[in-house]
Amino acid sequence: MIATLPSSLIAAIPVAIAAGLISFLSPCVLPLVPGYLAFLGGSLGTSGARRTGRTLVGASAFILGFTLVFVSYGALFGQIGNTLRSDQRTISVVFGVLTIIMGMFFAGWLPSAWLTRERRIHYLPSATVIGAFLLGFFFGVGWSPCLGPTLSAILGIEVSSSGATALRGSILAFFYCFGLGIPFLVFAIAGEWASSASRWLRRHQRLIGVTGGVVLIVIGILEVTGVWNDCVIYLQDHLYVNLPL
Repeated sequence: MIATLPSSLIAAIPVAIAAGLISFLSPCVLPLVPGYLAFLGGSLGTSGARRTGRTLVGASAFILGFTLVFVSYGALFGQIGNTLRSDQRTISVVFGVLTIIMGMFFAGWLPSAWLTRERRIHYLPSATVIGAFLLGFFFGVGWSPCLGPTLSAILGIEVSSSGATALRGSILAFFYCFGLGIPFLVFAIAGEWASSASRWLRRHQRLIGVTGGVVLIVIGILEVTGVWNDCVIYLQDHLYVNLPL
């Protein structure tokens, strides 16, 4: 069955991808990338193309693990939005204000020690594909508070959108995971270049944090003022995308 892709989803997908990328570049994730990739590659006794291939497979399983967690969150928040759809405007304002506050934390303009404290699960699975999947799952569960600013912005957009459903929430969360996961794959393939890029990004984390925070604040303002909904209506009137849903 072919259905029109909801305009609210069309507007939110690029934002979800960008939020995932910002999450990857955050102090929560970026400093940990070399260690994760070393584990995911199971690099003992491997070298060259074999090591890169193994790291790529491990990274894919790792991404699948945290995608399962975040897509579940998306489904839950989408269902909440469906249940509370009669209070859509109020929800939009509430989550817009929350997104603005989260953006200020992300930019470093508010004290954020409590927010960025991850809930680690002190268990290291074996260096296998299944182990990489479990590590990704634990990453999704344990690092959710640290990824809170960007993740909550995306979940908030879904809760406050018209026609919110568990399916649409899952789709939006999937694209967030796409933005968060693709850099892992790029770093797994890129080898030495990835190490240089990681060092450069860490040196500029302050600028990245401020930029990401400003993006979240803008999204929050759009929600609070109702401009986000106006953009959705514009897309509904001028853009139709037929996809199976």
